Amino acid sequence: MGKFDRITVDPAKMNGQPCIRGLRITVRRVLEALAVYPDRTEFQREYPELEDEDIRQALEFAAASLDDRTLELVAA
Repeated sequence: MGKFDRITVDPAKMNGQPCIRGLRITVRRVLEALAVYPDRTEFQREYPELEDEDIRQALEFAAASLDDRTLELVAA
């Protein structure tokens, strides 16, 4: 896990959710937006305040927050 110097947590902002550089943009919102805007050009047009390093750290933070359990997938 790397150093997350762009991820901030402030109980007074966004109910203490991890945010990007103290902005009111949560890590979760970045992940959701990346799913909606798979084209980085569209994403950057929608969120011009975010820098590439913000996005990279949001992805790394989310990955580091997941449990490394192996789940068995059941075919439907």
